[in-house]
Amino acid sequence: MDKYLVPQKPSSQNPSKPPPRWSRSLIELNGRFHPNYRHSVSGLLMESYSELRAFPHLYHISGGLCQTHLNWIDNGAFLYDQPSIGKQGISALDFDRKGIYLVSVTKSGCLTVHDFETLYCQSNEPLLRLQEDEAKHVVHLSLPQQLDFVRWNLANQDEVVCTSMKRNEVLIFDIGYISSKPSKVLRTRPTVSVLGSNIHKGLTDIATSLDDSRILASDTYGVINVWDRRMSEFPCLELTTDSRGTLNSIQLNAGDQIIFGAGKRGFVYVWDLRGGRTSSALQSNKEIRHPPLTSLKLSSMLEKIGPLKAQSDIVSKEIHSINIDPSCPHQLAFHLDDGWSGVLDVYNFEVTHIHCPPPAWLNDPGVSADLLYLRKPSWLPINSIYVVGSATDNGIHILDFYPDSSSPSHVDYKEDIQSLSGVKKQDKKNRFVPLSEGVTACAVHPLNSTIIAGTRWFNEFQFTHPHTIKRPNTLDYCFQHSSLLMISQSHKSC
Repeated sequence: MDKYLVPQKPSSQNPSKPPPRWSRSLIELNGRFHPNYRHSVSGLLMESYSELRAFPHLYHISGGLCQTHLNWIDNGAFLYDQPSIGKQGISALDFDRKGIYLVSVTKSGCLTVHDFETLYCQSNEPLLRLQEDEAKHVVHLSLPQQLDFVRWNLANQDEVVCTSMKRNEVLIFDIGYISSKPSKVLRTRPTVSVLGSNIHKGLTDIATSLDDSRILASDTYGVINVWDRRMSEFPCLELTTDSRGTLNSIQLNAGDQIIFGAGKRGFVYVWDLRGGRTSSALQSNKEIRHPPLTSLKLSSMLEKIGPLKAQSDIVSKEIHSINIDPSCPHQLAFHLDDGWSGVLDVYNFEVTHIHCPPPAWLNDPGVSADLLYLRKPSWLPINSIYVVGSATDNGIHILDFYPDSSSPSHVDYKEDIQSLSGVKKQDKKNRFVPLSEGVTACAVHPLNSTIIAGTRWFNEFQFTHPHTIKRPNTLDYCFQHSSLLMISQSHKSC
């Protein structure tokens, strides 16, 4: 019977391997995302951002228009089709540590504390309602002076601290008490010139520490003033530079031990607040003066990047802002007046990342960067993503500054680098998000990474038909004002 059976084909010498058994990922086992995994999918987060809503600053006080509102109407009435040169625009923004409140200040002197949840909910309402609900403001004050910077007090989240480049005062407001007067005013010490006249010192930036008694502010004369609120309204310590150029930005590290400063001369300065060899170099009137521990010329460090030097002339440029990466504290981001951004590694003092957008004159020789504003960028709380307003266009750059050569902005980046951890490779690239207005300052929600951008101004026209814009024939129709832009992740992308 066996001779009638079909013989069985011999098996191959290399039998196929059984399919691999399914195994749980490390994320499911330990509930944590590896940093490389976060970076591999960060492109999805960057691609998901789009403008959600604009909230124009058309507010009122006691039934009348606030000073910022009035200034924009005046500027629009007399400077139609021209850039406005008066006081205008949102100059600074900041979230509190829990992301419950957002504070903003304007060049015209308005200080406003917004409830973020109210803003977010209103962003989903019909666009017919363009203005923010003023009744939901926590605080709205109109002060008779220019305001250039604002920050929450890290040690007391009921306090906001403001400065002006036109005044030598630090204004501290307690939002628990609705008052147009600050609860505390700190002043710099008067400085007399060789001719005997007082030297004007405006204040540019603020840093607060976890110690409620200490506040720091940089000035237009190259000094960081340090106050101890328990002692006096005048500084107890001055951190000096080797020049008298304006310090535009300062950053205090997480341990309140090292402070970084940068400004008009293109230098980054470093002070050690713990003392050391320069702890008491000069002492006068119970005031101690500290020279910097070190100073770094940023243009010299940029010249060390061979490909960059081969393509561009490296000259010293004004530094608008410096920011410490919250997810990688040794990364100090910088932003220059020509729109360049990058990262300085404070461990080895090398520039590790650089982003160089094309200059304004490349596309239009008549366009130049707005030099009236110091652009104030911000980090996302995770993934080492940097958000900065464009120097020439209406929009923001979302930059991948991950501390590794897999970042597209890294000076050693190679396009053929393969992704790690077996995760499907995502395109790693920086992204520009076009917006309806030019951006001066950015703030990022500390928990959900929603971006809020403050703007300069834009022309508002009267709509006569849903699809037709009528340019005003009379100057009364044209207004110029700035807005809060909410940039959030798209639900489709998420």
